[in-house]
Amino acid sequence: MRPRSRPLAALAFAWAVALPGLSACGSQNEAPPPSEATASAGPVDSASGVVESEYGTPVKDRVATLGFLNKRNNITQELVLRTGESRRIGNVIVKLATCEKTAPWEDPPETGAFVQLFVQERATTQEKLAWHKVFSGWLFRNAPSLNVVQHPVYDVWVKDCAMKFPGEEDSPTAAASAKSAEKPSGTAPPDEAPAIETAPEPGDDAPVVEEAPTR
Repeated sequence: MRPRSRPLAALAFAWAVALPGLSACGSQNEAPPPSEATASAGPVDSASGVVESEYGTPVKDRVATLGFLNKRNNITQELVLRTGESRRIGNVIVKLATCEKTAPWEDPPETGAFVQLFVQERATTQEKLAWHKVFSGWLFRNAPSLNVVQHPVYDVWVKDCAMKFPGEEDSPTAAASAKSAEKPSGTAPPDEAPAIETAPEPGDDAPVVEEAPTR
């Protein structure tokens, strides 16, 4: 039994030495993501044509919530990204340039985000894996048909853009809502509590009732 175990141990040792080299070769053959997909963008992204708005939260402080769908396994994820931030999911990179929404006094309301989608895939079965920018443009929540991600496997859409406008928190409607939330419904304030009438206690001014004499 011992002579047979020596070749197996030698073979296991040889594989242990060779595996790191093989994994290193595989990682070298894999193309790294493009710098455009991972580099953080500034307040104004020349590639996307995003111009900072003069109203509301600055572009660099806005946060967008995106939906991401993998049609192969029908798994949906929610991505929360800041301006210029990117998120890698397997062989996909989703990058947010900025997001925007209409002011409270504008009608109709709309929420949009400038999104870029990079996918690592093969154009043909004979070619190697490579990164491709499959989408770059604005996506709209209430009008998704204006611009859509046309990819057979992946889809991205806008769910929300966290930003505020000047005076939005101090508006009368917001103040009234906050005041009503602090005061529990169905109870009256101490100053407005209804008075409870009580019967007067007998005193000196109370009338005296004489009893009839008994025989």
